[in-house]
Amino acid sequence: MDHAEAAAAGAPAEEAAAAAARLKERLYATITMISVVIGLAVSGHADAAGTAATVLTAAVGLWLAALVADQQAHRVVHGRLATGAELRHMLWVSSPLLLSAVGPLILIAASALGVMDLQTALYASAGVSVASLFGWGWYGGVRMGSGAAVALLAGALDAAIGLAVAVVKAAAGH
Repeated sequence: MDHAEAAAAGAPAEEAAAAAARLKERLYATITMISVVIGLAVSGHADAAGTAATVLTAAVGLWLAALVADQQAHRVVHGRLATGAELRHMLWVSSPLLLSAVGPLILIAASALGVMDLQTALYASAGVSVASLFGWGWYGGVRMGSGAAVALLAGALDAAIGLAVAVVKAAAGH
């Protein structure tokens, strides 16, 4: 097998690894954003603009922290900064961290337009995030090929993790 064939054979595995890394970032950010929006909801003294700024800042902060960690890990392992294709790959893998803010920002905007109360928007955002964790868990169960019961259990366990984060955050009152 020549170099081109070896590279082509490794491409699907590399693509799968990158897809898994992107999904991991998305799930991590979703769980984190549940905590952020529940914290804002229980604070009771947030306005739409401040809440939107907090949500956006949290997502951007997560993304920047991931980039710093990726770059530091790359320096330690490879003895140099990631540049070019490696840096683009880091940016691509970490970009789902920014997506965690989209749903909450849409609901906060709906609140600012008078469609719903801000606290309702924040709780709805947490609910949508928990539902998305269920969806990803269910889909993972389906992909494992173990049947509908296992897929539902996987979804329920992932949603339970999101709910646990929400309950802990609400109980802490901040």
